[in-house]
Amino acid sequence: MTTSRRHRVGYAPGAYDLFHIGHLNILRHARSQCDYLVAGVVSDEMAERAKGRRPMIPLVERLEIVRSVKYVDAAFVETVPDKVETWKQVRFDVLFKGDDWRGTAKGDKLEQDFAAVGVEIVYFPYTVHTSSTQLRRALDVLAEPEGSFGPAAFGPDAQFNAGLRSIPGTTS
Repeated sequence: MTTSRRHRVGYAPGAYDLFHIGHLNILRHARSQCDYLVAGVVSDEMAERAKGRRPMIPLVERLEIVRSVKYVDAAFVETVPDKVETWKQVRFDVLFKGDDWRGTAKGDKLEQDFAAVGVEIVYFPYTVHTSSTQLRRALDVLAEPEGSFGPAAFGPDAQFNAGLRSIPGTTS
């Protein structure tokens, strides 16, 4: 007697801007819980709408980076804010998110919307010590022009150290 196990498709959406260890952790953990992993890379416009800023890395480059990660079987450009609309195109069985979404209004809505279509939501630990937002802040500090009243006014070492101090778990 043979038993056929259902092929489980996972979906891991994100901006994947300034690709870092947190992104890699999500993709690695996601792939361990499905047979086929699709990474949803949000478009520049969608990322700007959600975060108020365009990604630093353009979509075509973010897509290529994510597509090249060994845990990812396919990459999909996400162009609509409604994840259920994305599901209608990709047809995944499980959606992976960072646990910073758990218990939030956005996370609760996601769970309700996907319960209606039989998609499981799995949360993974958020990598607290690294995020694209923190990396962007550090880069912004480094990019301040000389002579400004920010950390750049005190020279390159002050710029670098100030950027590091804004990243939890680092010291100058």
